[in-house]
Amino acid sequence: MLARKPTSTLDRLMSHPIGPRRSVSGMMLLTFGLLRCVCAESVLFVSPQGSDASSGRAPAVGKGEEDGPLATLQRAVELSRGSEGQPRRIELQAGEYYIERPVDIGPADSGLTIEAAEGATVVLYGGRRINGWRQDGDHLWSADVPAAKDGTWDFRMLSVADRMCPRARLPQEGTFTHLTEFEVPWMSTTGGGWKRKPTREELTTMKYRPEDLGSWLDVKNAEITVYHMWDESVVGLARNDAEKHVLEFSNPCGHPPGGFGVKKYAVWNVREGLTRAGQWYLDRTAGKVVYWPLPGEDMTSIKAVAPTVESILRIRGREDKPVRGVTIRGLKLSVANTPLVAGGFGAGNFPGAVELYRAEECRLADLTIDNVAGQGIKAANLTTCVIEGCHVHDAGACGLKFGGQCAVRNNHVHHIGRLYPSAIAVWGEGSAGKTCLIEHNTVHDTPYTAISCGGEDHRIEHNLIYDAMQVLHDGAGIYITFCKRIVVRGNYIRDIVDTGGYGASAYYLDEQAEDCLVENNLSVRVARPSHNHMARNNTLRNNIFVCEGDAALTFPRSSDYRLERNVIVSGGSIRITRPEAIAVAADNVAMSQAGKIDGVSLDSYRQTNTRSIESGSGWLLADPKLTEYANGKVSFAPDSPAVAIGINAIDVSGAGCAKAPEARR
Repeated sequence: MLARKPTSTLDRLMSHPIGPRRSVSGMMLLTFGLLRCVCAESVLFVSPQGSDASSGRAPAVGKGEEDGPLATLQRAVELSRGSEGQPRRIELQAGEYYIERPVDIGPADSGLTIEAAEGATVVLYGGRRINGWRQDGDHLWSADVPAAKDGTWDFRMLSVADRMCPRARLPQEGTFTHLTEFEVPWMSTTGGGWKRKPTREELTTMKYRPEDLGSWLDVKNAEITVYHMWDESVVGLARNDAEKHVLEFSNPCGHPPGGFGVKKYAVWNVREGLTRAGQWYLDRTAGKVVYWPLPGEDMTSIKAVAPTVESILRIRGREDKPVRGVTIRGLKLSVANTPLVAGGFGAGNFPGAVELYRAEECRLADLTIDNVAGQGIKAANLTTCVIEGCHVHDAGACGLKFGGQCAVRNNHVHHIGRLYPSAIAVWGEGSAGKTCLIEHNTVHDTPYTAISCGGEDHRIEHNLIYDAMQVLHDGAGIYITFCKRIVVRGNYIRDIVDTGGYGASAYYLDEQAEDCLVENNLSVRVARPSHNHMARNNTLRNNIFVCEGDAALTFPRSSDYRLERNVIVSGGSIRITRPEAIAVAADNVAMSQAGKIDGVSLDSYRQTNTRSIESGSGWLLADPKLTEYANGKVSFAPDSPAVAIGINAIDVSGAGCAKAPEARR
């Protein structure tokens, strides 16, 4: 049995409240567990009506130009450095700010707070407006972008009326099937990947069916998403051999087309893919952006913004001098770009609209991040940092990706992976002594995994997850791998549909997950509530798994598991794949309405035999008499056999954001 770890430094640090919104001269504040003397605060103001020739010492334009606010955040950061060593704050007034280059914050800016004025809506756009729209055919409108023709401005997302518009796409729904074979076995990540390393030609060519594409394909414009098993590659085109029906890519895939037996792809950014209102494409050949307006949209006055930067805010320390004590609060950040590269696992290769590196005691709070092509927030090498109260949605890649010692709580993350479906909504990575706390987040509408974590001694608690794994495979609501001593507790995962491939799960312990505890969690309407692969010495305790159809608990290539006081209820049959991985089973209750509970033995991944599981040996086959579970508050009838053997009712109705963000979908 895994014992509860004693109260750790992380427990103590993350339990302290953040200090008040405004610093007060002479007061002693308890922040991150450290006593600090707060001296007089230096404040600069920024406004869309301001001027960078002003002093920035007044929030509104005064009698003299030098008395008013600044016009740009970049100038305010530069001026604030003159007060290094004392508390400094930059307050942005309501309005829209267009950022033509990233705002860089470094070690010299330690102690700086950047925030919206009280009650103000402040939007930082990482791009510029597209103007001069004209009709271009029956349904379409276009605007000139000469820099796209000469290759000095390229972008993969467009915001129209603050909506992330879908790119032109072929086919309109679903995917094409290509003809490329790659039959080399995958040996697992631990086993080194592909048994034979793919050649460059295998990573940069793909044979297509002649009825799908042809000589009409504009190579300069078209981009291809090549789907793999748990990720995808977005590539440009160098050549289309229309006679041999072979595409040559301008950048390599992360995996070869046809790997894992997956032969799906889609084409983006071609005029032929404009099939419905709301879509757009960048015509690099003609040097224009083309858009099909939604009903009622007036293109003579509409706000269309295209990205000029990949990151809007970059907070970066150095190995020898981290950035310390920076707070970013209350802003909205929108519109950012991505380069044309394969995203890799989890679409992790892309930049973030907000980037935080080599940081100590920094805080990102109450931010709204939307309509960005890459990550919402991307952070690494953190020490005692906090990301909380943020609303991240309509991101092309991940919502929150972070590494190091960090508390990530009360965030609402949804509709991510809009361009790169392998994106993970909330993705934490840690190392020894750099632990993460992921708690009370609400995550939904994700094409792949909702929450993932690797490393040691992390806690993933009280999160609400639903409608994950909508596109790709071999992921989960919560997925942990290459990790030790992670605690997954009090989470509520529901409504994950298996779309094929290697499957989809609620709670997934993958390669080299060891000594982890999955406890007091609820899974509803997920056919495979617990999947365990190449993992060992983990404990599943007092979890409730409710499946409307067939249910499966799977343990391929795993060992030394302990299952105690779990309940699994299935509207169909129950399969326990490789039950010999369970070293200790005690007081578990299982009910199959089909009356069929099987144990399936495997040789590697091949089924060898099946046997019926009977009551005894740690399993009670009986109706647990659940009286309630759908709202997250599980209860049993008084005469439930589960209660009789000591299974505790659980209440995860409070999972998810403790404070709902203002903007929800």
